[in-house]
Amino acid sequence: MPNRELHENLPWVEKYRPQNLDQVYGQQETIQTIRKFAQDGRIPHLLFYGPPGSGKTSTIIALAREIYGKNYRNMVLELNASDDRGIDIVRDQIKNFASTRQIFSSGFKLVILDEADAMTNTAQNALRRIIEKYTKNTRFCILANYAHKINPALMSRCTRFRFSPLAISAIEERVDTVIKEEKLKIEKPAEKCLVALSKGDMRKALNVLQACAAALDKPEDTISVDMIYECVGAPRPKSIEVILNAIMERDWTDSYSVMNKIRKTEGLALIDLIEGFMDILAKYELKPLTRIKMIQGLGDIEYGISKGGSDKIQSTAVIGCIKNALENEA
Repeated sequence: MPNRELHENLPWVEKYRPQNLDQVYGQQETIQTIRKFAQDGRIPHLLFYGPPGSGKTSTIIALAREIYGKNYRNMVLELNASDDRGIDIVRDQIKNFASTRQIFSSGFKLVILDEADAMTNTAQNALRRIIEKYTKNTRFCILANYAHKINPALMSRCTRFRFSPLAISAIEERVDTVIKEEKLKIEKPAEKCLVALSKGDMRKALNVLQACAAALDKPEDTISVDMIYECVGAPRPKSIEVILNAIMERDWTDSYSVMNKIRKTEGLALIDLIEGFMDILAKYELKPLTRIKMIQGLGDIEYGISKGGSDKIQSTAVIGCIKNALENEA
């Protein structure tokens, strides 16, 4: 009974994590290749890279479950390299695990290094030698968000798989399953909105859904579009259109006043507004030069925000950038 209660209290990302490769959504070609490796018993060292929430960790854990069955925890060393990323961990923990022979008949043990792009260069260099030395009885799976942060010599020892952001259909399928399992009521537009705002990140979709479910006054209440936007903190399309129309049609003072009022009322971040502007402007028919000027200007502003630029100055710069670019259309 305690185990069941513990399972029920898990975050939905863990509660609904795939238990086998059949339950991994959206990376079919990669799954087919890995399954073929497993069936042949010839698994190479693996490098999974791609954006967060695309299924890297889920895939390797599902593979470990299929290879080792119930004993998989004894045969797998899982390290989150953003915590354990120094050379001492490579020399001690990984080396000790890799150097001892397997206790079951699967042929090899498995070391999973999550977020390996956060490892120091010296740790990555030390890992190269350990991978070579213990290949007979250990396989390594390196997981990273950015492949260019992995040492090229380390990459060359692994078979690489690129995990792309999940397709809308894959996230919809998983979200539908969770909604049925949790007996939730959700408006159809709200579900579409959730999938769109997750931008290919399954973890984000499930976390937002769980947060919205927790915010309901009664379990039988319905999750609405407004709840999804409030939970994500993303600007509503209507708000973006109001601000953009003000910038294009009114003078600078009125434009700034409208933008400031909506931002304060809805608690919007300028970086999210810029993304929203780009999505809407992409649908407009603009002269190539106008579009280039606008994208370049908004890109510079986004870079300025990321470097800690003044929010007030950057807000005024957005209005100036769009107005200046649209002068070409006149």
